[in-house]
Amino acid sequence: MLRRKPTRLELKLDDIEEFESIRKDLETRKKQKEDVDVVGGSDGEGAMGLSSDPKSREQMINERIGYKPQPKPSNRSSQFGNFEF
Repeated sequence: MLRRKPTRLELKLDDIEEFESIRKDLETRKKQKEDVDVVGGSDGEGAMGLSSDPKSREQMINERIGYKPQPKPSNRSSQFGNFEF
């Protein structure tokens, strides 16, 4: 394997200006999102309709993230397999 000297990275004025503009853009988006959340949350319902039961909310979240819960085993033999004590 060939060894080479580490590459030197230089920070330029253009890079700093680009970073600052992107950061300001992200901050304005975040403030707009917070404003929308505050306005939407003031009516009591919220964006997803929190009046529904928690099971359906949990199922909706599980579907969104792709989680498929497996039923829990009910007896000890299914938990530990067929070990002989």
